[in-house]
Amino acid sequence: MASDNPSTDNGFTRPEMYTENLAGTVDAYDRHVFLYYKNHLSWPPRVEASDDDPLPKLVAASMKARKNDFTFKTKITVCEAREEAGFSDGDVLIFPEMIKYRGLVESNVESFFEDVLVNGKPWAIGVPEILTGSHVYVCAHGSRDVRCGTCGPVLIKNFNDEIELRGLKDQISVTACSHIGGHKYAGNVIIYSPGPDRKTTGHWYGYVTPNDVPDLLDQHIAKGEVIHRLWRGQMGPSVPEGKGATEQKLSNGELTNGEHANKIEKSIESASVNREENVTGCCQGVNGVSCCSFPSPAQNNKTKGSKICKNWPTLKESDVLTAVGVLGAVAAVAVVYKLYRRSG
Repeated sequence: MASDNPSTDNGFTRPEMYTENLAGTVDAYDRHVFLYYKNHLSWPPRVEASDDDPLPKLVAASMKARKNDFTFKTKITVCEAREEAGFSDGDVLIFPEMIKYRGLVESNVESFFEDVLVNGKPWAIGVPEILTGSHVYVCAHGSRDVRCGTCGPVLIKNFNDEIELRGLKDQISVTACSHIGGHKYAGNVIIYSPGPDRKTTGHWYGYVTPNDVPDLLDQHIAKGEVIHRLWRGQMGPSVPEGKGATEQKLSNGELTNGEHANKIEKSIESASVNREENVTGCCQGVNGVSCCSFPSPAQNNKTKGSKICKNWPTLKESDVLTAVGVLGAVAAVAVVYKLYRRSG
């Protein structure tokens, strides 16, 4: 169960903290569906298989039965419904589409799957609401694993305290969620937030402690900067396990609504090329915070006295050799012509 003073064995100072490379510990997926349901303290260890919880059980069964019909690889996670936060049992949020539906019950689960998740159409019996702002999910499933049950509620409180301190309660929501995999990485946090290009994707973090909460708010959400030391992965193609986040050339907000995994991969590769160039770039964060990146002093020293234009084409070795050959041929013709004129 949760504790305000996490123990050494299960809390933020447990021996296993920071012992594993986190990057690559998230499976590939293209869409994430959150089902709001009851209080996290009432969830059994397997809420999706509980006879006492028919809605998540039916959603999980439909997911298993229809998963091969999906165009996009989809995750479904149960999260806490809190009326004071504007969420009731049966509310459904879908990312990266940033859509909310209300009123999912056992009798209409089949139509929801058919219309929305399989065919990608608006739900015939529901009214889609467009989401705004950033959405933070923290695993607090204590009946499933005591580590998340210990760390999760403490992180949620810290997030809410910091959000209130910054006056961002209307822009960022924080919700307890059920098992997402990797309890040993607790605290586990998922952030769905608009990137500098206003497109939404999800980033997963592990080994998160209360001391990391300000950075996740001020760097990730406000500026779109990934916190590499805590990064587990993101929505889109999976990252090979053991690869560092910096090696993956991450870019927050590269996934557009309804794109296939191969298009996502291309956008990530494109972002990596742009970051490697010695050019100055600026972006606008979701909360109106500007963030500009400049070449490091080492880069400036290397390029001093030269002007870089990224629009210039890159010449391949074969292009250079061809050009040299053409110039040589032109020179030879000129010499022959000159000798011919002299002999004439």
